[in-house]
Amino acid sequence: MSKRLYVGNLPPGTTAAEVRAAFSRFGEVTSVDLATDRFTGHPRDFGYVEMDEGAAAAIAGLNR
Repeated sequence: MSKRLYVGNLPPGTTAAEVRAAFSRFGEVTSVDLATDRFTGHPRDFGYVEMDEGAAAAIAGLNR
């Protein structure tokens, strides 16, 4: 079963590829969705990562 994880406090300029790389150390990432401001189109400081396995390990390993 796939888990959708909230990822917050991302530094400005963080890309989906960087988030995917960080989470891929813990398991296969099926999707990365970074939020953007609807008016300016600029990235916001949060997003979502979807993983089938390794979600608990990713939370433990990346939670700061």
